[in-house]
Amino acid sequence: MIHEVDEALRTLLRRDALNGSDVEVVFDAPTKEWAGRRNTPTLDVYLYDIREDLKRRHVGMVDQRDETGTVVGRRPPPRQFKLSYLITAWTNRPEDEHRLLSSALACFMRYDFLPEDVLSGSLADVGVPVSTYVALPPPEDRQISDVWSALGGELKPSVDLVVVAPVDTARVLPFGPPVLEQPRITVTRDDGATETKTSRRHRGAVLEPPAPAPEEEVVSGTEEQPGRVFRMRGTIKR
Repeated sequence: MIHEVDEALRTLLRRDALNGSDVEVVFDAPTKEWAGRRNTPTLDVYLYDIREDLKRRHVGMVDQRDETGTVVGRRPPPRQFKLSYLITAWTNRPEDEHRLLSSALACFMRYDFLPEDVLSGSLADVGVPVSTYVALPPPEDRQISDVWSALGGELKPSVDLVVVAPVDTARVLPFGPPVLEQPRITVTRDDGATETKTSRRHRGAVLEPPAPAPEEEVVSGTEEQPGRVFRMRGTIKR
């Protein structure tokens, strides 16, 4: 997944920020030794932190269907991981570096998600948008100056980019085979006889309710005072 995010960022920067110029896009650690060997204009996109976005973790299962729409398995939803990149520009003049950083910043400000046409592999197959956040304040437990200290280099203007990418867990739980026969229900009548009924519908069908019992008229009263006629359902035991 990480290499697919790298390739998507490289494609997007070359297309929307560099406009076909000869500036290289690399993912090297900007150490002193690396900076000393650099001899061409370069935009460095250094990945310095990987952690799961726990706020985006979901529980439950997602149905997996075949080409006919039949459920063949269930799998947990993708996990979301935050990839933090440090974008720096390297040229012989600070003004040129600032122009490159400005172009990179403007490029990522156009998108809340990585465009679908730059995604490939599992990023394109999972079907979940890949979010981007640019130039946000770093979390309290991480400072950009600490990153430069760990690299052993001098503090340099940079743009912080966070990409939230989905990762498929590849865990699939088996699912029961589809129903191939109509459901059958056995009904026992009051006289002890049994009768088997088959639903007229296929999967998920509900049997039609039984027909209502015939009505009988019941007369209350006497011959002198007939009273009223009541209608009752079912069989009346004499």
